[in-house]
Amino acid sequence: MESNLSIFDFDHKSLYAAFDVYPSAKGAATHISHMTETLFEVFHGGMLYVLGASNLPTWQAEEATEIIRLKLEEPNYLARGQLFSTQLSKEIRNHPKLELCHFRDIWGGLGILQAGRRYRTLFEVNGLPSIELPYRYPSLGIRTLNKLKQLEQFCLKESDHILVPSEVIRRHLMDRGIHRQKISLISNGAMYRPEIVPQEKMTNPYLIYFGALQPWQGLDDLLKAFANLRDLEELRLVICASHKRRIAKAYHKLAEKMDIADRIIWHYRLDKAELNGWISQAMLSIAPLKACSRNISQGCSPLKILESMACGTAIVASDLPVVREIVEDNKTARLVRAERPAELARVIRFLLEYPEEREKLARNALETLKQDFQWKRKQSELKNLYLQMLQGNSKELSP
Repeated sequence: MESNLSIFDFDHKSLYAAFDVYPSAKGAATHISHMTETLFEVFHGGMLYVLGASNLPTWQAEEATEIIRLKLEEPNYLARGQLFSTQLSKEIRNHPKLELCHFRDIWGGLGILQAGRRYRTLFEVNGLPSIELPYRYPSLGIRTLNKLKQLEQFCLKESDHILVPSEVIRRHLMDRGIHRQKISLISNGAMYRPEIVPQEKMTNPYLIYFGALQPWQGLDDLLKAFANLRDLEELRLVICASHKRRIAKAYHKLAEKMDIADRIIWHYRLDKAELNGWISQAMLSIAPLKACSRNISQGCSPLKILESMACGTAIVASDLPVVREIVEDNKTARLVRAERPAELARVIRFLLEYPEEREKLARNALETLKQDFQWKRKQSELKNLYLQMLQGNSKELSP
């Protein structure tokens, strides 16, 4: 986006805040894109306030839409979050006509939930730092975790309404004392028949894993399962990571230890159309989520499953409640007990041997995506939520 507009030419009525770099190869960026498209359609423009990166401008504008990217050099995650909140709070004071502020994390919430505010607030809860951060920072102390829970609870209580992508997350928030009527559920989605750029010529059949590489994603279990399939000499595993190569270092070492490194093809931070090319040509897409607190207690709504459905690729996934909210075993996917590499390998082997079963799963999944999980449907649900919030009825709405 380029414009001759000045940073002072805007008087926004809507704002979306996310403690994430945007755009990026992460699934969060896909979600942000569809959320802001809907918000800015309702308000004929608005501000997107996000984190910056060295390759992105700190300010962009097009017509009535503005992006502000905050570049923070602070290495400490918690201090970086507090700086984000402080700067966002200052920015909001420049926009007295704001009517609705939508935020997807506590750091946006702490900047938005100001005393005396006149705008409505929507807290989009995809994850909670008190649950997710211990996986990233195992040495986090109990005092820090308790402080994070207090900040989360403040944002949950003070926001006018809450948006979640799965029933598992809604139940978790209800267990924390939030009334069900204050929480709306709008699952993630995918583009039906998305743009696809064919991948480089690939003569070998392959499985695909794509997305993030956090421990709860279960990539280590997939590598162990793939090692059990080494007798299938032509088979390859394509891993399309949304992170930089250095983040995958531990998985490279694990693959070398199991003597499968030469059968794995790595790609990093592909654009969406190129990634879709790899997904669409895979024999199977694997989503080996762990049975851990992040997936069981907090929950999620795995984009990798929805995007595989949209690309017409059969899915093998961990049998978790959040997965069953999207697919049905033996109808739209094959579900396997989480953290069982040998069992995962057996199911993969079976589906490789029976192409008609793969085709059935892929066909049924694509039809389910078309009927229930297209982004345009999710955006319509979100638009209705925004409109009801503006009318002051959000606490009575629970789609």
